[in-house]
Amino acid sequence: MTPWVEFVVAALIVIGTVFALVGSIGLVKLPDVMTRLHSPTKATTLGVGALLVASIISFYHWKGKLAINELLITLFLFLTAPVAAQFLARAYLHLHCDSAGDLPATNRPCQWSTFQCACPPDAEDGSAAKP
Repeated sequence: MTPWVEFVVAALIVIGTVFALVGSIGLVKLPDVMTRLHSPTKATTLGVGALLVASIISFYHWKGKLAINELLITLFLFLTAPVAAQFLARAYLHLHCDSAGDLPATNRPCQWSTFQCACPPDAEDGSAAKP
């Protein structure tokens, strides 16, 4: 393998492990469920993605052919992690928030999309009606 390919693979491995480490530390150290959910779904996904890209590059230069397994794993990871995080967040909101008053403000007229919109459809000033 040429030195520049080794450098790229090594850099991707270091970047991937740093992202995975930050995501894992965030999962342990962050205060509540919603912020803990953000850390592994974003940082660890980028970390594993960088490690898989490093694997694709290194196997391409060693064997001379594209490793389709790593490519499919990367695609599957980037498609499923955000969807799973959204479903987990919605489930948490529905199980732990009894009313829209328990949720943080969104600075939008109708607040959270998982709950029924509390604003009247003809509100022109953009202010939400209080239930």
